[in-house]
Amino acid sequence: MGIKKGQKFRKDYSDELIGTVIGEYINHQGTYQSIADKYNITSWHTVEMWVRKYRKSNQIIRQKRGRIKNDEINYKERYEILKKYQSN
Repeated sequence: MGIKKGQKFRKDYSDELIGTVIGEYINHQGTYQSIADKYNITSWHTVEMWVRKYRKSNQIIRQKRGRIKNDEINYKERYEILKKYQSN
């Protein structure tokens, strides 16, 4: 079974590993692919994303995952959302 288009990979990498990977790429110690293979990272795109985000902000940025928690949307907003979709 191969990788399907749009397939999601959930792997939590430590900040230490992400920092090491970014450092190796920035110091020209490998390509995205070779570094991903070396550290058993699912995809070279992950390494590319980490480096791009690091260069933009000069810090390690972790991607936020998951749904918005219920307490982050108040009940009035939820009511308005439901009302909008019921009227369609």
